[in-house]
Amino acid sequence: MSERTHAAGSAGAAGASGMPQAGDGRHTPSGPRAARKRQDILAAARTLFLRDGFDASVDLIAAQAGVSKVTVYNHFGSKQALFVEVVKDSLDAPLGDTLVSAVDALGESDDLRTALTAAARSWVAEVRADRDMLAVRTLVAREAHRFPELHEAWRHGGGPAVHHPAAGAALARLTATGRLDIPDPDVAIMQLYSLLVFPHLVFSAYGTEVDDDFADRLVTGGVEMFLACYTPRRG
Repeated sequence: MSERTHAAGSAGAAGASGMPQAGDGRHTPSGPRAARKRQDILAAARTLFLRDGFDASVDLIAAQAGVSKVTVYNHFGSKQALFVEVVKDSLDAPLGDTLVSAVDALGESDDLRTALTAAARSWVAEVRADRDMLAVRTLVAREAHRFPELHEAWRHGGGPAVHHPAAGAALARLTATGRLDIPDPDVAIMQLYSLLVFPHLVFSAYGTEVDDDFADRLVTGGVEMFLACYTPRRG
């Protein structure tokens, strides 16, 4: 039985169970035990996708996670959806407690430049330390030509505004209080990514990395450019 057929079969069986359903009709496991299984599946999938690309076997992912293949499909529906979730999870990882705290503090800071620079340094440090996250981005670039649907799924289901809501919320609060003037938050978040994070993703895709001094210069210069664009004009 193919993976696509297996996914459809598990969805149909779930629909007859009377349990909570996802939008496509499949059973969506819930509760603490299901949450642990979901994380185990994501961890196994991340390891195997990085090793084998999209050709990684769902059977092997299930075995490494200690669950059945049906459980994998109950949680994610398809291998494509699992792949996209692995990518999303990897991009979420750098947004740890340190950065969330720094971003949340922006609105209360008397010195916005200093606070934004500190938040940016925390963000970039987390990104640079997470080698797997950089490898996942390289994997997406490598696989997109073979599986265009992966690119489409990521383009429609992901992105900075979705995966870094703390940053978007902080910019919205700063705009609401008049400390920044951001007419298009989606563009502003993408610009912030471009200034702070994308250089590291580009370098890593070619097997190199930004050194510490250049990384810090990118942070301080990026913050200056961002604030020069979005600080309200007085008078």
